[in-house]
Amino acid sequence: MKHQAATQTAADPVSDSSSAKSRSSGFSFKRSSRLLDGAAYGQVFKRNYRVTSQYWIVLGHRTRDNNSRLGLAIAKKRAKRAVDRNKLKRVARESFRHQRKALTGLDIVVMNKDPAKNAPTVQLRESLDKLWAELLGKIRVR
Repeated sequence: MKHQAATQTAADPVSDSSSAKSRSSGFSFKRSSRLLDGAAYGQVFKRNYRVTSQYWIVLGHRTRDNNSRLGLAIAKKRAKRAVDRNKLKRVARESFRHQRKALTGLDIVVMNKDPAKNAPTVQLRESLDKLWAELLGKIRVR
């Protein structure tokens, strides 16, 4: 009996198709889309365009590369619980993945503000989506 149940779950077509769909959606967050070291973060912190909202601070830095990269600086001081920090990171990554083509040629660092830890996910996402547009407007003007 146990063997049959395990076989049925492994061959479950629903789980197989959903994982294949998520991998081929084009919204993956690959290593090449991340700021990986202190030097990369340092460039963004040193020379940047800054936009803010109630929940986020976003720093953008132009690069010569056509790739857009995201760095997350989610402060433990601002969101003490790991579950809150993970939620903020998840929202920021998801929003970035959906806006990545518009953000070409930018290195970006996203930081959280105090109210972000208690905000609903929808408000966090909407706020960040508005900040992407604001950042692009600021960079294109200069």
